[in-house]
Amino acid sequence: MKMKLGLLYGGKSAEHKVSLQTALAVSKALDFTKFDIYPVYITVEGNWITGDQLTAPAKNVEELTLTPKGDEFIVGLANNAIDKPFDVIFPLLHGPNGEDGTVQGMLELLNIPYVGNGVLASSAGMDKVVMKNVFAQAGLPQVNYVWCTRKQWEQNETKTYEQVEQELGYPCFVKPANLGSSVGINKCSNQEELKAAFEEAFQFDRRIIIEEGVTAREIEIGVLGNEDPQCSVAGEIIPKDVAFYDYQAKYEDGNTGLVIPADISKEKYEEMKQLAVTAFQSLDCAGLVRADFFLTEDGRFIINEVNTMPGFTPVSMFPLMWRETGLEYPKLIEKLINLALERYEEKQQIKHTF
Repeated sequence: MKMKLGLLYGGKSAEHKVSLQTALAVSKALDFTKFDIYPVYITVEGNWITGDQLTAPAKNVEELTLTPKGDEFIVGLANNAIDKPFDVIFPLLHGPNGEDGTVQGMLELLNIPYVGNGVLASSAGMDKVVMKNVFAQAGLPQVNYVWCTRKQWEQNETKTYEQVEQELGYPCFVKPANLGSSVGINKCSNQEELKAAFEEAFQFDRRIIIEEGVTAREIEIGVLGNEDPQCSVAGEIIPKDVAFYDYQAKYEDGNTGLVIPADISKEKYEEMKQLAVTAFQSLDCAGLVRADFFLTEDGRFIINEVNTMPGFTPVSMFPLMWRETGLEYPKLIEKLINLALERYEEKQQIKHTF
């Protein structure tokens, strides 16, 4: 009997377009002989729309951009869905209002299995300040960082800039605390650039993080599993003619070189794997993460962040690294679905009465 699968994508987020690209790629990878697939689209305004069953992969993102027919909200997710409830939901959401634990909490309340990380890991993994605090507790090596709220900045701009200069210096990176895909991130070499970066970052979040700049290679690794996480080969990002791996380089102009597997020794790879698993377990992750590291000139690994819902576009590192490891795209998708069902069954063993 075919499994009823809901692809949940879009979202009220600055990463809405990235989510559409991910959903398109996943629809092309799924085996339609094994799954009855339904699109569940969240508009930029936050409306939920369940489309008709897909009988073939979507041809383009326009086909997945569904139009509201009325006052629709969580249509088709609960137990009165169409003809039967979904067997599993695949959240393909990036950024706030989707990757941050909000949707995961709703799916928990609806008691529907879903792919990927739970509420805690999604929330902590989305918030760079909380994530770095957890990593510090786990003993993971990191760059120096400071953070501030919009209120603190508005009350005393000069003080916030001075704190950055005294504790971090230049160059430094300014980022919204809760966002991904390099949206709102800027590299700063002086106070004028720092001021402009603060202004941009605060357009996307009420809290920002500022990180010390470091000269290093950017190495990533995929982690897959629940209680016994496994790692892919490592991959290296080599930006071409850009200051860093920004949104445009990731998704628009392809101005980036990807080296898979990364040119690192077996010993450094084993060290990286252990750090990635430690990060995975410190956040109580499930299903998948992509762990991003800096490899400094003196051979030290520094963890940058983990992405609890890495992109699945054709140029995304996570599926490319797993393909090089021996797990092709369609099998990777099925593995994630099976991990979701495994995690769901484990949770059903928890007692709710005494």
